[in-house]
Amino acid sequence: MKLVTLRTRGGSGTAAARLDGETLTEIPGHADVGALLANENWREIARNATGSRHRLAEAELETVVPHPSKVLCTGLNYTSHIQEMGRDLPSYPTLFAKFADTLTGPTDSVAAVPEDPEMDWEGELGVVIGRTAYKVSEDEAGDCIAGFTVANDISMRGWQYRTTEWLQGKIWARSTPVGPFLVTPDEFDPATAVLRTTVNGAPVQEHGIADLLFTPAHLVAYVSTILPLHPGDLILTGTPGGVGRARTPRVYLTAGDVVAVTIDGIGGLSTPIV
Repeated sequence: MKLVTLRTRGGSGTAAARLDGETLTEIPGHADVGALLANENWREIARNATGSRHRLAEAELETVVPHPSKVLCTGLNYTSHIQEMGRDLPSYPTLFAKFADTLTGPTDSVAAVPEDPEMDWEGELGVVIGRTAYKVSEDEAGDCIAGFTVANDISMRGWQYRTTEWLQGKIWARSTPVGPFLVTPDEFDPATAVLRTTVNGAPVQEHGIADLLFTPAHLVAYVSTILPLHPGDLILTGTPGGVGRARTPRVYLTAGDVVAVTIDGIGGLSTPIV
């Protein structure tokens, strides 16, 4: 099953919806996917929904979960990316946080900020929590995952590397596209899926999801040791090799560029830089 948060006509609100082929069916009473996931029986509600219908090609989509209680991110989680950044393989996940203000829709533009000309791309697999997870084992963690989505952790590298902590380079307003869909685990195979990122149509990242050092279930279990994860919370799992900062010479995004991220079995983002 694929779920979206749909922007309703006129941009006055949003609605959770189910994707059937090329048709979106609204799920009445639920303003977004996060609100839907708050119901223990969300799968049944979504499967049986018969609300208003929309053509996908004509729809405008919001970020999958507009108001998560937390967005947690993983740095350095693909072997190739760790190596290109000149680091040793870590024993534990490198974690940092984002906020809901950083999220934006799957086709929304992102502004090139004058304060930092070193804007970089990071295509990532996103994990959406479907039920509360607190101190769960890795075996239990899979049952707490509602599904998967695509993200681009657009990073302001100049600010990121001002200090040894990354936060200030990762939390710029409306800089993290997420979507277009939440795909439930039964329809997504991380063992075969490939993540691809392009800039102006040119490939810059292409890597198998299976190369994640710390798997989604491991991340859910690890984070849940520290604090509860709630339905709608997001975990970004990290980016593979091919980021602009690691290139020689370094390459950064500028106004006029279009950066796109796709993952097999989920879909893709397309982000104009303005």
